[in-house]
Amino acid sequence: MSDAPVLVRRRAFLVGLGLSTGGLALGLLEDPALADEPSGDQGKKPPPASQAEENRLPGLNPNPFVHVAADGTVTIVCHRSEMGQGVRSSIPVLIADELGADMSRVVVRQAVGDKKYGDQNTDGSSSIRKFYDQLRQVGAAARVMLVAAAAKQWKVKPETCEVRDHKVHHPPTKRSLGLGELADAAAKLPVPKPEEIKLRPNRELTRVNSTTLPLLDAQAYVTGTAVFGADMKLPDMLIAVIARPPVVGGKVKRVDSARALKIPGVKKVIEMPTPKAPYGFQPWGGVAVLADNTWAAMRGRAALDITWDHGDNASYDSVAYRDGLLASVRAAGTTLRNVGDVDAAFTKAARVVEAEYTVPHLAQMPMEPPVAIARVAGGRCEVWAPTQHPQAARAEIARVLGMKEAEVTVNVTLLGGGFGRKSKADFVSEAAFLAREAGVPVRVQWTRDDDLKHCYYNTVNAQRIRAGLDERGKVVAWHHRTAFPPIGTTFADVDRPTLGDLQQGVLDVALDVPNIRAEACPAKAHVRIGWYRSVYNIFHAFAIGSLIDEIAHARAADPRDVWLEVIGPARVLGLPQLGIEKLQNYGEKLEKHPVDAGRLRRVVERVTEAAKWSGRKKDGRAFGLAAHRSFVSYTAVVLAVVPDKDRKIRIDEAWISMDAGTVVNQERARAQMEGAVVMGISNAMFGGITMKGGAVEQTNFRDVRIARIRDVPRKIHVDLVPSDGPPCGVGEPGVPPVGPALANAIFSLTGQRIREIPLARALGV
Repeated sequence: MSDAPVLVRRRAFLVGLGLSTGGLALGLLEDPALADEPSGDQGKKPPPASQAEENRLPGLNPNPFVHVAADGTVTIVCHRSEMGQGVRSSIPVLIADELGADMSRVVVRQAVGDKKYGDQNTDGSSSIRKFYDQLRQVGAAARVMLVAAAAKQWKVKPETCEVRDHKVHHPPTKRSLGLGELADAAAKLPVPKPEEIKLRPNRELTRVNSTTLPLLDAQAYVTGTAVFGADMKLPDMLIAVIARPPVVGGKVKRVDSARALKIPGVKKVIEMPTPKAPYGFQPWGGVAVLADNTWAAMRGRAALDITWDHGDNASYDSVAYRDGLLASVRAAGTTLRNVGDVDAAFTKAARVVEAEYTVPHLAQMPMEPPVAIARVAGGRCEVWAPTQHPQAARAEIARVLGMKEAEVTVNVTLLGGGFGRKSKADFVSEAAFLAREAGVPVRVQWTRDDDLKHCYYNTVNAQRIRAGLDERGKVVAWHHRTAFPPIGTTFADVDRPTLGDLQQGVLDVALDVPNIRAEACPAKAHVRIGWYRSVYNIFHAFAIGSLIDEIAHARAADPRDVWLEVIGPARVLGLPQLGIEKLQNYGEKLEKHPVDAGRLRRVVERVTEAAKWSGRKKDGRAFGLAAHRSFVSYTAVVLAVVPDKDRKIRIDEAWISMDAGTVVNQERARAQMEGAVVMGISNAMFGGITMKGGAVEQTNFRDVRIARIRDVPRKIHVDLVPSDGPPCGVGEPGVPPVGPALANAIFSLTGQRIREIPLARALGV
């Protein structure tokens, strides 16, 4: 046998497993059309210009999202990025359902970055929440025009026609015509105005809220034909890896690239521009090594001799900074929520329960590190990237290259995870800059180490909460201080969180407490702060959920009963009851998505009933409970922990209940909840990125632990509250209650109260 290394490419490996992976695809729609899902080397993959060409094809084009061809093929554009959450199996289904199209005759295409599709930033759990009605109108517009064409041909009234099963029917005469047969005629009719479009009654939506909708890209995933960013190749392209400054704000003082250029395969060494604060989405700077393969580029980078100027953030130290944050929340901050007279209530309180909580930086760590490929030629730039925000990428590329946005095309590939990291365009504009400088297409490949050391972290946080109790133990005063450098520091010179930042789990908390004050305390940023799945809700839910449990144990009361008491009776809280001037409410109107204590109560009641909370001691298990409102959804979690054979803690079982209003694809929502439980456990038990000398101390999964199979519950029970209310967020709300539920369960089992993430540090595991 040869000792030579054998390279096994992921795609070749999966294709080689074709027969065995076929079993994994069972249960999908078995219509042959699905084999041509628009992703993958062997399926239909639209060329870059295909959408523009599509709009010029004969047939019906009522808007940028829908095209009905004469052969009956309905093409639906998904304007949001697919990163495993299943958006390509929800948005097209919703449009098709409203239209009356047969999904087996629908082709899904991914939108390029373009303002004509509205907001394409796939974050904030907003893809369905913000666009539910508009997406239905997109499908309804086509339906109205097709009906009008049929009615005109049959000389009947449009209201006597209906669309189902990919045909327009006229029940009185039992006539029908296929959508394709009507497409050209419908295209000659005026496009109805949005206010003229009547949506279907909900009872006619046959797929929305279905429990059996398939994951449309599943076949491509399991057969290895799905196309992610790193799968893209262009003729004559070079691979670039970049040596970036170890500290934010650092720059190259001196570089000697002679040894790097001697590495076989290395073609060029290019110094990147040095960014100036605020850093926004700018590339980080440093020195890029371009080679004809990734290994040569990595070896070339290692051979660079660079002297860095670390800049003003070189003194950033996580231990000292944590102490500074705690000092910040021990002093008065800016009051952003005020109800009653907190000071007087604490003076009269029979008892005070108080605690301080800290949460470190968290890194998104998507399984696929950032990658992008770019080509600059003929006064245009075209890129392919797994980006959550193609419009931001387009704007940043235009800025870096000095082009007009119209001269930039951003093609979106599938994302191997995102969690907020890929909303930032730094890695995409790196590729564009290097492609222009090199004069050939360039793919910028980040490594796992690059991603950990140079990402936009979830912010570090400290909180101090005091609760005043009366003689009966009821909470009569609540004083909450929180300090963290907000995401705004990435874009402006700010030193504390704002009203908008505290909407995430401080201002919108339903408390049946007559005296409440919440303050934002100062904190200066030393790293790039960014979005992370659930963002500030992670640490606000951790502190509030932990303190309510601490109150319960201080009173020797059942935590479930105290949770329900603190939430109070079912009611809707307006701004006066919340004690705030304004609530951004995740971009939603309060009239449509109010702060509803009844919905929060209901998920607590449902999840504890499902977990058999009252009988929890019978089998020796310890339970922890927490609940939270985020992205206008309501979620509650119960975790059961048990001692394992080594007397260490094992998370045995999880229950999660979510009220997210109308859910388009229930199976995708269930998967999101299961993933949220696992990610929440990772965050709480093992999360933590630390800095010393301004640089990140961790490097890879060898020193950043995430939950492994043995760390997650053997069962996760998901309960979606039935609802026909407006859709709420789904992707993120499952994460925040998991951390406090776990900490509370650990306390219940061990009596050890842990107020700092990662919990594993205190447990010694």
